[in-house]
Amino acid sequence: MSSFKATFAFQFQCNSLFGQCNFWNPSGVPIIIWVLEVELSRFREIIPSVLLKNPPYRPMPGEPVSGLIETGKGVMVRYALWRLSASSRKGTVIVLQGRSEYIEKQYELISDLLDNGHDVLSFDWRGQGGSSRLLENKKAGYVDDFDEYVEDLTEILQQIALPDCKGPFYILGHSTGSLVALLAAPQIANQITRMVLCSPFLGIGRQPISPYAVKLLAGALAAFGLGEVYLTGRTTEAPTWNEATNIHTSSEEHYKQNRKFSSEFPDLCIGGATASWVFAACKAFERIKDPDFCAQITTPLLIINAGSDVVVNNRESELLVRKLRSGSFLTIEGARHEIWQEKAYLREQFMAAFKAFVPGSDHGKP
Repeated sequence: MSSFKATFAFQFQCNSLFGQCNFWNPSGVPIIIWVLEVELSRFREIIPSVLLKNPPYRPMPGEPVSGLIETGKGVMVRYALWRLSASSRKGTVIVLQGRSEYIEKQYELISDLLDNGHDVLSFDWRGQGGSSRLLENKKAGYVDDFDEYVEDLTEILQQIALPDCKGPFYILGHSTGSLVALLAAPQIANQITRMVLCSPFLGIGRQPISPYAVKLLAGALAAFGLGEVYLTGRTTEAPTWNEATNIHTSSEEHYKQNRKFSSEFPDLCIGGATASWVFAACKAFERIKDPDFCAQITTPLLIINAGSDVVVNNRESELLVRKLRSGSFLTIEGARHEIWQEKAYLREQFMAAFKAFVPGSDHGKP
């Protein structure tokens, strides 16, 4: 009987960590050895990225709880949760990062949100950061459909936010994260009080060919089995700082921090987007533009555009707000795509808008 209990317990733990790992043998020994050799070797590839990095030039705020959850078959998503004392909490802000980003890149933002009295929950989308990579080429930005990102978000809500975090819940999204928030909005309307969406990725920005041609090219490559090839280049940052040409931020300080971090922790970073990812994004754009879909978005939201953004199409955000029942719109002039990584005076404008829109916020520390 003791041998049976030990084997059953081991089976239960493996099912929890790895999804379905069906095995059972009265002796237990041969199968346990096989699991240690096969399943745990796969898990070791994920373990090093679970622990949050804390370099001196980008200090981690507080003492968060971090871990992994399974959001799809074989897909493990890394998350981190910051909690304040019960007396000072105003609810939980769920941070939805952009493509190619990772939890550590948001430390400054997270610190600001904690100072404002909110708990913070952040996570890495599948295929980037410390979450499961979907291709053998771990640097490629890849996804088949943006509904997979929606699944990551809904599972984070169900497994972490709702059981373990203090409400009310607010979403703060950036770029791709803002697009995913809109796609998920009809499903999570009863769970999220308000959303602030920065630089939403609702259309591709400055480019040499038309959006229709981009979709046609990406779709053709995906249809012919070439969805894993790069379509936007292999790098996300210029090799040297040039304020005049950097499209992501006008802040040299943040740029150099990001470059240093990516050189020290390359396993958390990815490169360009693949044809499948771009085609999936184009299909998501079309869904958001559908008036019937827009009618299902009832959560009050504030869209904040970066006035000097050339990565995404700002015009699409303006058009979307006109279709929504409870949407507001703001442009921060002079800001580039990564508003959270901008110069101090631009970030202050963003935080002021956030505090004014999110109930329970104020302009001082709790």
